[in-house]
Amino acid sequence: MLKRSLIMTTLVAACAVAPAGHAQQARDFISIAGSSTVYPFSAAVAENFGKANRNFKTPKVEATGTGGGIKLFCSGVGVSTIDVANASRRIKDSEIQDCQKNGVREIVEVKLGFDGIVLANAKAQPTYQLSLRDVYLALAKTVPDPKNPAAFVANPYRNWNQINPSLPAVKIEVLGPPPTSGTRDAFLELVMDKGCDAFPAIEALKDSDAKRHKQLCQTIREDGAYVEAGENDNLIVQKLIANPRALGIFGYSFLEENTNALHGSLIGGVPPTFENIASGKYPVARSLYMYVKKAHVGVIPGLREFVAEFVSDKAIGEEGYLGDKGLIPLPPAQAKQVRADALALKTMKF
Repeated sequence: MLKRSLIMTTLVAACAVAPAGHAQQARDFISIAGSSTVYPFSAAVAENFGKANRNFKTPKVEATGTGGGIKLFCSGVGVSTIDVANASRRIKDSEIQDCQKNGVREIVEVKLGFDGIVLANAKAQPTYQLSLRDVYLALAKTVPDPKNPAAFVANPYRNWNQINPSLPAVKIEVLGPPPTSGTRDAFLELVMDKGCDAFPAIEALKDSDAKRHKQLCQTIREDGAYVEAGENDNLIVQKLIANPRALGIFGYSFLEENTNALHGSLIGGVPPTFENIASGKYPVARSLYMYVKKAHVGVIPGLREFVAEFVSDKAIGEEGYLGDKGLIPLPPAQAKQVRADALALKTMKF
């Protein structure tokens, strides 16, 4: 309790008192930043919260990418720092260390639901049927030598049919997120890592040379086949419509919102659908999170109430309004536990 009191006292002092020339203005709205994938869900909750609670202002939500949002979140405690970070992956140990170093010692982790990562293209072109191996060979900087699988060479593949004869004779051009994106992190883990382990020579490196294994699996080519299209998934969608021959990497919710113009590639023979992601059948699915700065609860108006709205059954439940936005809900028992922990503001154990 003493530790909690000290943290709260520090925050209130930061909000109310500051040296001349460095005064901080009291903030009467919730500040949220982070994942572009979580953004539409967070924005929808913020809008509903603002309409339903006249005593509180509508929260401000920004899409900075998961890494950027967590960096802002971990920068310190006080009204000049954000209250909530949205993330399309779990917070890293190194980020938790940054938080602690800067005085952010009480973090509430809230698992919101699931999302799939899709590779999609314009409906003007055929639907791709890809394996994780195909995607790895298309996007890795260094790949097994086609003539000697035990050796590695700079990626020689220019067209999809060079990787797999069943694929179109079309130039490899994939629009995707930058390194600061949680979608990029999840894509490397769920697609690139698993695709490269289809090659025994690479999989063997897991035990003998983990650093080399990671380098081979997760280093994306830089010769123009992969184009970093920014943190905004909507921008990737727009570029795909303008360039029908390209594929794009983004969260399932953005595909769901643009089914009139785009279709998702089958991965391992499985299409990216709500049902396939929820059941775990679709192989490229991940959890979505938000992180709440507990020290700001009771200081920033409405923060506790916003968390309650986000984890309510009407928002993230099986029939919740976020399902209409493409969020794949948690199983009922897990959702009940997440709700209880969030309402209790249960903090992470380090």
